[in-house]
Amino acid sequence: MARTRAADFADKQRAILTSAAAVLAEQGMDKASMAQIAVQGGVSKALLYHYYPGKDALIFDIIRTHLTELVEAVEAADEAADEATLAPRARLRVLVGAVLETYRDADNYHKVQLNGTATLPPAQKAEIHAIERRIVRCFSRVIALLRPDLDRQLVMPVTMSLFGMMNWVYMWFKDGGPVSRSDYADLATTLVLDGVGGLPSERP
Repeated sequence: MARTRAADFADKQRAILTSAAAVLAEQGMDKASMAQIAVQGGVSKALLYHYYPGKDALIFDIIRTHLTELVEAVEAADEAADEATLAPRARLRVLVGAVLETYRDADNYHKVQLNGTATLPPAQKAEIHAIERRIVRCFSRVIALLRPDLDRQLVMPVTMSLFGMMNWVYMWFKDGGPVSRSDYADLATTLVLDGVGGLPSERP
């Protein structure tokens, strides 16, 4: 008879992923070791290997978990915005906000995604790219609605330029600073649609 999983299996697995993401984000994919990850997570190496056979499996699951949560948030926001029949501009702002909220407290996961995807074997890399494409499609559809006259070859470059603004926000953004996540969602949406000229004047 197969052994059943403990009731807290998912919680322990998530705690391991979070600890592993912290070590991998700080040390890099090559330098981080399973021993360091076990120490960071407060677990034995034997328990760590019970959940993951090696570092490559950890990297893949960190990235897959992060992107799965992101695509679920974006698709849910897109569906809700569509059902509310929001104008395309407001709908794009909702999607940007969903991404930035999902990035909250997920900097280490995000760093592993940015730096670790290239290290994955082809099959795993293909699975990750498939999730990424689902996210990108939500944005590109709305951008095409916003500018139906836009050269179709420019829709993807515009979409990826917006992701460039969102994906690197962790490098400078601080919660509690002068710009909130909501403020930056407004700013990023305005920049991609109107440029700097569309931003508000200096606050009084």
